[in-house]
Amino acid sequence: MSSWITDVHLDPWARAGIVVVASILIARLLEIVSSRILARLASRTATELDDQAIRILRRPIFLTVILAGLGMAATTLATPPHLETFTLSALKTVGVLVWLGAVFSLANLLLDPSGIRQARFRFLDARTVPLFNNLLKIVAVGVSAYLLIVAWHIDATAWLASAGIVGIAVGFAAKDTLANLFSGVFILADAPYRVGDFIRLDAGERGEVQHIGLRSTRILTRDDIEVTIPNAVIGNAKIVNESGGRWSRERLQVSVGVAYGSDIDRVREVLADEARRCELVCTDPEPLVRFRAFGESGLDIDLLVWIQEPVLRGRTLDALNTAVYKRFAVEGIEIPYPKRDVYIKEMPAPRT
Repeated sequence: MSSWITDVHLDPWARAGIVVVASILIARLLEIVSSRILARLASRTATELDDQAIRILRRPIFLTVILAGLGMAATTLATPPHLETFTLSALKTVGVLVWLGAVFSLANLLLDPSGIRQARFRFLDARTVPLFNNLLKIVAVGVSAYLLIVAWHIDATAWLASAGIVGIAVGFAAKDTLANLFSGVFILADAPYRVGDFIRLDAGERGEVQHIGLRSTRILTRDDIEVTIPNAVIGNAKIVNESGGRWSRERLQVSVGVAYGSDIDRVREVLADEARRCELVCTDPEPLVRFRAFGESGLDIDLLVWIQEPVLRGRTLDALNTAVYKRFAVEGIEIPYPKRDVYIKEMPAPRT
C-alpha cells in the first residue's frame, strides 16, 4: 500500500488525475449544497429573486471549481514553462467568460421590471432600468478585459497611457455633449420629473414632458410645439413640476379687484358661487376666497380653486374670468380701473 502511494506521489499524471477528480467531487458537493440547502432557505422568502440568483450562480461556481482543479493539475505536470503558462491563461480566460455571462444574467434578473417591483428598489423605475443595465454591463466588460490582460501577461501600460490621452482630447472636444450626458444620468437617477408631467423652467418654457433622453429633454407646449432642451440647461435651472406633490391636482388663483364701498360679503358669495358652478373646478378641496390687500384703486381679492390636472389651467382661468365678469355686471359690483388726479401748479404764460 505504501509503495502504491509512493508511486502515485512520484507520478505527476497520477497526482494531476487525483486533483481533477477531487475538484469534480468538490464542485458536485457545492452544487448539492446550493441546490438543496440554499434553495430551501431561499424558498422561505417572499420574493423569487434569490431562487433565480442561486440557479444562475450554480453553474459558474461548479465550473470555477473544476477550472481551479485543472489549473492545479497543470502545475503538477512536468510540462514546458510556456505550455504551462498558456494552459493557465486559457483556463483563466474560460473562467472570466463564464463569470461575465453570469453577471449579464444577474443584471437582467435584478433590473427586470418585475424583479424591481419585487425588490422595491426606490431609485429604479422603467426609465432608469436601461441606463443602469447598460452601465453595469459596461463595467463588467471593462473588468473582464482587464482580467484577461492580466491573465495573458500583457503589458497594458502603453494602452492605458494612450487611452488617457485620448480621453482628455475627447473630453475637451465634446465637453458640451458630456455635460448633457452626465446631466441626463443625474436626471434619470434623481427623477425631478417624469414623462407626462407638466414642468415650467426659469426661461418660461412650460409643457408636458414627452421624452427624457441622455442628451436632452423634449416637452410639448400648449401650442402643440415640441421644444428640445439640453439636459445641461435643465440640470442648472430651477424646475417647477406642476404635476408633482401629493396628487396631480393643481390650485389655480384668480385675482380680481372690486371698488371701495363694495359689499365684501356679497363679493365672497358671488365668487364662491361661480367657482362651484364651473364644471372644471374640483369640489374637493372646496373653492376659497381670500381678501388679500387694500389696493390703490380697489380691494384685491383672490379666488382659489383646484383643477384636476395642470393642462386645464388656461381653460379654467378663461371660464372663471368670463363667469365672474358677467356676474359682477348683473350684481352691480364695480371692477375699478386706475384713476389719477392731475394738479397743475402754474399755467404757462401765453405767447405774444
